Amino acid sequence: MVNIFLYLIIFLFGLAVGSFLNSIIHRLHTGEGFLISRSHCPHCKHILKWKDLIPLISFLLLKGKCRYCKKPVSLQYPLVELGTGILFVLIFVQNITLGLDSFITLQLFYYLLIACFLIVIFIYDLKHFLIPDKIIYPAIIVSFLYNIFYSYSTLHTSYFILNTLGAAFLSAFFLSIVLISREKWMGLGDVKLSFFLGLFLGFPKILIALFLAFFLGALVGLILILAGKKTLKSKVPFAPFLITGTFLTLFLEEVIFDIIIL
Repeated sequence: MVNIFLYLIIFLFGLAVGSFLNSIIHRLHTGEGFLISRSHCPHCKHILKWKDLIPLISFLLLKGKCRYCKKPVSLQYPLVELGTGILFVLIFVQNITLGLDSFITLQLFYYLLIACFLIVIFIYDLKHFLIPDKIIYPAIIVSFLYNIFYSYSTLHTSYFILNTLGAAFLSAFFLSIVLISREKWMGLGDVKLSFFLGLFLGFPKILIALFLAFFLGALVGLILILAGKKTLKSKVPFAPFLITGTFLTLFLEEVIFDIIIL
């Protein structure tokens, strides 16, 4: 019973964070400040009140429409809130099995922060075919510093070296694709993202995430072509597939390894 209550708290916290991430995604595109400007309807610009900003609940009560102009609210908002809540619970459950000492607590907050970076990148690239530097550079710095701290605190210097080299080789691989295709297949944002994910997942996990990303990308691309939604020349953002592969590897690492071995 205590665990269920704790998971509920984490889920509600994730919903609130997801609401904030929606604000970041919107304001990255409009150029508004993250912390100063008050939330408003993207259509009529009316300042939203607290009762309009309750994660999930406000969307459901208002039937997916703005209270003031009655225009539809994008499904992105409740989906990001719900997705963030679920991811926070999954990350918490994964880390709680290791205990809650000071190091594990730091690792938990690190994973939650990385999840926030990845959610913003996922949605932003899906909507605008762009990975914002204002998100990817801080993500790289945070992950780089955590790798240094982890290596120092656990006396595993090889961890930092292996992760950094793996991230460098992976980003070089993506850069070669960018140069060969002249940015028709991938962009420089994917190069930066691959370096970040290499630091985060480490070797060999990043190879599994990469395989899953290409597999899912090919599968979804084929489905879209067969459905007439895309052609062979259409652009499809790759970051969402990389991030999906990353989360699948993070949560299903042992299952995936067992499948590979079999």
